[in-house]
Amino acid sequence: MSKDRARAVKRFVTDFIVEIALVVAVAVYFVMAQGQSVGENLTFTMVGAGLMAVATYWTLHTARKGLEVIALRLHPGK
Repeated sequence: MSKDRARAVKRFVTDFIVEIALVVAVAVYFVMAQGQSVGENLTFTMVGAGLMAVATYWTLHTARKGLEVIALRLHPGK
C-alpha cells in the first residue's frame, strides 16, 4: 500500500504546483485589469472569467487529492 500512498502524494504535489501557477496567473490578470471596468473589453473579461473558472475547478480538484492523501495516511490498509 505504500506505492499507492507515494503515487497519491506525487499526484498531489504535481497538482499543487499547477495550483500555484494558476493563482499566479489570476494575480497577474488582476494586476493587468487594474483600472478597467468589467465589460469594457469583452475579450479581456471573458479570458479573466475563464481563468477564474479554471482556477476554481483546479482548487477543488487539488483539495480532493489532498483529502485522498490524508485518507491513505489515516487508513493505510484500505
